[in-house]
Amino acid sequence: MAVPKQKISKSKRNMRRAHDRLPGEAYVECQNCGELARPHHVCASCGHYHGREVLEAEDV
Repeated sequence: MAVPKQKISKSKRNMRRAHDRLPGEAYVECQNCGELARPHHVCASCGHYHGREVLEAEDV
């Protein structure tokens, strides 16, 4: 059975895990209204996707 010869320090352990964090959320500017929206999703504020209206915008 494999057994470590030496203790791995917290620093070495955490350096190995440095790339395991969650990626940040990606947002792009809507071409129609300029609000931030998720890429490849319909804009929540104006209802446009890829330059055309997909959903009717709710009057607020």
